[in-house]
Amino acid sequence: MIVAVLRIIASFLSLSVRRVIAMCLTYKIIIFENTTNMKTHHFTGALEWSGNLGTGTRAYDQYGRNFEVITPGKFPIQGSADPAFRGDAQRINPEDFFLNALSSCHMLWYFHLCADAGVVVTDYRDEYEGVLEIAAGGLGRMSTVTLRPKVTIDLEKSVENAQELAISLHHKAHEKCFIANSVNTTVNCEPMVVAL
Repeated sequence: MIVAVLRIIASFLSLSVRRVIAMCLTYKIIIFENTTNMKTHHFTGALEWSGNLGTGTRAYDQYGRNFEVITPGKFPIQGSADPAFRGDAQRINPEDFFLNALSSCHMLWYFHLCADAGVVVTDYRDEYEGVLEIAAGGLGRMSTVTLRPKVTIDLEKSVENAQELAISLHHKAHEKCFIANSVNTTVNCEPMVVAL
């Protein structure tokens, strides 16, 4: 099925199938097989602005950027813009949310894969960073995210090749991460494993 789809795309674009595959890999385009049998999960929430200082958005410098993220059954999260965009530095901003989503999704997949492979993780800390690029007209995008997870594993309670697996499973976690598969940002992973 995938080969047929690639041939159709290739003929439409007057390209070789090999070139279309290269484009899919370059731009992280994933063609799912048998999408009619895919499981779906639905998520809901709300965002409520609390930055009306009395005049609404009459002028750029006369309204607050604060908001609250409300997810049913969960604690609300106070958010704002980054201070560079007139926001409150004490609140989480959209760029933070984006980085947190990528890092936490990667970690949770990594734990799943480690548990399945017999690698016992006892500590995990990811000191990630993202690069936000803004063009002259104000159009911006998070161009690169680098995850730097430092993982501690218990060698005595793990399988024999645990240290090698602990590194290689990061690549697999990245392939499986729902959030990483949903963005066109370059996401790099530079893991470090400490064995005890």
